[in-house]
Amino acid sequence: MIKKILFIIIVIIVSGLSGIIFDRYFFPYLATTKFFSKYDFLKKSAENVTVINKTEQVYIKEESSLDKITNQVSTSIVNIISYPNPDIKATQKITNPGQTKNGAGMIVTSDGLIMTYLSAINYEGSPIKADQPPANKYKIMSSDGSIYDAQLQDIDSWSNLAFLKISASNLPVVSFANSDEVKSGEKVVAVGNNQRDYQNRFASGQIFGLNKTYNLSGKALSMSDKMEGVFEANADFGQNFVGGPLVDYAGQVVGILGSIEKESKVDFFGIPSNKAKLVLDRAISKELQNNYQLGIYFIPVTKTYSLINNLSVDKGALIYSPSGQQGLAIISGSPASKSDLKINDIITQVNGEKISDDKSLPDLLYKHKKGEEIELKVIRDKNELSIKVTL
Repeated sequence: MIKKILFIIIVIIVSGLSGIIFDRYFFPYLATTKFFSKYDFLKKSAENVTVINKTEQVYIKEESSLDKITNQVSTSIVNIISYPNPDIKATQKITNPGQTKNGAGMIVTSDGLIMTYLSAINYEGSPIKADQPPANKYKIMSSDGSIYDAQLQDIDSWSNLAFLKISASNLPVVSFANSDEVKSGEKVVAVGNNQRDYQNRFASGQIFGLNKTYNLSGKALSMSDKMEGVFEANADFGQNFVGGPLVDYAGQVVGILGSIEKESKVDFFGIPSNKAKLVLDRAISKELQNNYQLGIYFIPVTKTYSLINNLSVDKGALIYSPSGQQGLAIISGSPASKSDLKINDIITQVNGEKISDDKSLPDLLYKHKKGEEIELKVIRDKNELSIKVTL
């Protein structure tokens, strides 16, 4: 008898709790669904009932360690030691061999090719040919503590990138990103290594953008034989980082830091990785000695410049000298001086390719080599001409 009473009590309690749960939670929930919302008895059950949806805040912590961000490239950064060649006798005439210098560089092939920027090393009086002793010698310190003798293999006259070679194999190499995808405001990290004891150093900042008309001539005017278009950043990427990489937050190289003296001050910038890869391909195939030469100074024609000066085109390269003298706009003895090019000509095309914001005159010329004949489209006195030049 007692068991029956307990069973009935338990059934009553469970049924009551079930009714409360269904009335307070399950029926109000059904009333909010599209299918059951049309039934009045469910609508009444939802009156004066508030359905609370739980939300969560997720905090994403940005990587704060520059060393972790650059982990992929850190082992590929090297310290380059340049010092006067002790084997050169005092009687030998070698101009400006330089003092001992530590600069940064990075391994770009697993068999020991190293890329850096020219101002990171001593190079004055250092012939690449073997017909006379070099004024400077080079040693490389790598991340694992190894020290190698290095040879200066090539210098690219277009970009000022320099290449040294060591005898080694299975070395860690840097990974290049597509620099065309880098946007203004993107965060980057500069990695340098120019201390006497091997140690990477880091600096973070943001890319201002690509200065498409910045030319590496080091002069007020652009020069046809020098690269144009560099990254500018808001951080103090100074001499300590020249020759090292600019790395994005995915750990890939988007640029190589360089410097030139321009108008009595030193400018620091990043050579976009896509341009560096073009130079690297030529260095690997040993074609840098075949770089083109045209030999003109010019002003990049922009829409603003065209409007102000009432030009007939808004893209191109205006052969120019502030003095108005032909001999100062076109270098004496150059391929340009041997052609029909004249001061105030506006070059608009190279072999049928138009000069644009994304394809400067030096970019288009770099596709060609010494000795090649090219055809230039030129605007002269608002008339279009075709002029052939042998580079």
